[in-house]
Amino acid sequence: MEHGSIHSSEGGQYSFRVIGPCCRLFDREELPWPCSRLAWKSKEPSWRRIGRRFVPDIAAKRCPSYSVELLQPGTKPTKTILTLFSFRFTPAMQEWWYSRHPRSKAASNLFPDAQS
Repeated sequence: MEHGSIHSSEGGQYSFRVIGPCCRLFDREELPWPCSRLAWKSKEPSWRRIGRRFVPDIAAKRCPSYSVELLQPGTKPTKTILTLFSFRFTPAMQEWWYSRHPRSKAASNLFPDAQS
């Protein structure tokens, strides 16, 4: 979706203006204590967690997420993150959006490869 474009929701209850695409991350620090450690699948306190604090949200990994401004009649605009679960990424687009490769951090990597 293009920056600044206005769309209506699936049910037509509200409209939203697209600010830009984003990667929806899950904050592991928000998990309750004790928490499951990813490496050993055991319970341990939050100060002993290993691995990254922010990881891609598994529920939203196959769908695009956008930072949007909700435009509801009679209220002031609200900024939030909206994940469009009705749309699915192609494998090439998913790799570009949630890539782990170092080349994905290059400043020239603005769009996914057309060859993939």
